[in-house]
Amino acid sequence: MTAVTGLAALSLDAMASVAYGPEAIVLVLAAAGAHGLGFTLPVTLAIAGLLAVLVASYRQVIKAFPDGGGAYAVAKAHLGRRTSLVAAGSLVLDYVLNVAVAVTAGVAALTSAFPALYGERLWICLAVLVLITAVNLRGIVDSARAFIVPTAVFIGAILVLITVGLFRDAPVSTAASAGHASVLADNAGTVGALLLLKAFASGCSALTGVEAIANAVPSFRAPAAKRAMRAEVALGALLGVMLIGLSVLISRFGLQPVEGVTVLAQLADASLGHNWGFYVIQFATVVLLPLSANTSFGGLPVLLKLLARDNYLPHVFGLKADRQVHRHGVVWLSLVPAALLLFSGGDTNTLVPLFAIGVFVGFTIAQTGMVLHWRRERGPRWAGKAALNGLGALLTGVSAVVVTATKFHDGAWLIVIALPLLVLVFETVHRAYGTIGERLGVGRIPEPPHRERSLVLVPVSSLARLTSEALTAAVSLGDEVRAVTVCHPEPEDRAATEALERDWALWNPGIDLVRLSSERRSLGRPITAYVRGLAETEPGTQVTVLIPEAEPAHLWQRLLQNQRGAVVAHAVRRDTDAVICRLRFRC
Repeated sequence: MTAVTGLAALSLDAMASVAYGPEAIVLVLAAAGAHGLGFTLPVTLAIAGLLAVLVASYRQVIKAFPDGGGAYAVAKAHLGRRTSLVAAGSLVLDYVLNVAVAVTAGVAALTSAFPALYGERLWICLAVLVLITAVNLRGIVDSARAFIVPTAVFIGAILVLITVGLFRDAPVSTAASAGHASVLADNAGTVGALLLLKAFASGCSALTGVEAIANAVPSFRAPAAKRAMRAEVALGALLGVMLIGLSVLISRFGLQPVEGVTVLAQLADASLGHNWGFYVIQFATVVLLPLSANTSFGGLPVLLKLLARDNYLPHVFGLKADRQVHRHGVVWLSLVPAALLLFSGGDTNTLVPLFAIGVFVGFTIAQTGMVLHWRRERGPRWAGKAALNGLGALLTGVSAVVVTATKFHDGAWLIVIALPLLVLVFETVHRAYGTIGERLGVGRIPEPPHRERSLVLVPVSSLARLTSEALTAAVSLGDEVRAVTVCHPEPEDRAATEALERDWALWNPGIDLVRLSSERRSLGRPITAYVRGLAETEPGTQVTVLIPEAEPAHLWQRLLQNQRGAVVAHAVRRDTDAVICRLRFRC
């Protein structure tokens, strides 16, 4: 990706957060009445200041760790294995929640413009999630190109809204909020430190996604680090301008949160009027908010790849498809948010309290690790860089505590429980890989290969060309070949087995046919029992079970098969150490 396409693919989460970040602040301050809403701009300025520190810090992370991984890579290098897993777990939770929140927020913008769709919001959310997943399965570069235009339209629309609104002395229209009940508290409370901290914590949801570019540096075109740093700066500048501009308009117009209509919709109505401009803003928001989930699809699969490389997740997460897509990461990133959407019923407010906690834990760990990085590297101006990262660690650490404390009873306790469980999963997978590696002798020089006597067993049930092909392959593989057939006690089965033995004798292929009797209607058990008996009576013999199977030319014709080969293969794999060879005969 270039800096532009990288901005489109990896910053949509942060960009789109202007649709719900200011609203989250306003909803909290509304508890103190109209007087409380007057603190919207100061709270936003505090968040913008934290944003500036984060952008500067993550530029340093990108330069120091160009292989990506963000907080996980920093913590792994400087803070130890356990801390790195906490950072990885927090980012995983944040990315997953980002997808669910982005989709529900986008659908909320849609239902604000078209209230008749409100009852169908869950199914719309699931349909949008399927669409985003399908686009990302084609590759992050293709998804980035697809999202450049929506991103540009959204940013342009918001900047036009802010510019026009700054020249307004009063709202031009209030049609969007007409007839909707205000959520402003009737009896205004005191604007205390706790309320301001809670508003700050809610507004910090606008900072999620700032770390995504640092996590996915390898996805950029060379020089990757420089392009990623440019994208990070552009992200910070655009996001800061939009957040501050919208907050200024909220204060200027004296907007109050109402039920069923987003604050952004009210701002568009007040600045541009209830006309085509209003619907352009709503349409751009509806499009971009769900697409902002693409930030997770760009960053999380890379993080999962690094965890899989370090044996903390199944190795399939490290595999790439033909379009350079970490397909397993993309698929799992769609399944878990789908479950969250079903749990929440497609409601944004149910999910937002869970949001942003994980990312601030990752922020704090990354900045702390960077302080140690500069102390060890001691390059040019290392003290200033360490001071910047130290300030970032202090601010994000305090923010993490505030966000967790203020949202704990609203559902944040689930994240507090989920994060240690996720770290436990990482540890369990790592121990399992360690055990497997020890048994396989990974890292040690193995014994030289030696030849053993080879015996190949071929299950047969009738004489056909498939039987001849299987025996030909078996003779080429082993020192000795035996055909085996399973006989059941029913008269019809005994007659078929006797007929097979007569035909075998007449055919005389030079290979013995062994009858395996079974009292039960089982195919796999008699063969596995025979293989186990060979292991006891003929030690030092390598047994191979060659299973012939017909493979029809058309896919639908495979439904006509009896799947006996699969049954035998499963039984032999489960109960013996024999080599399994499945011979496909195309017909």
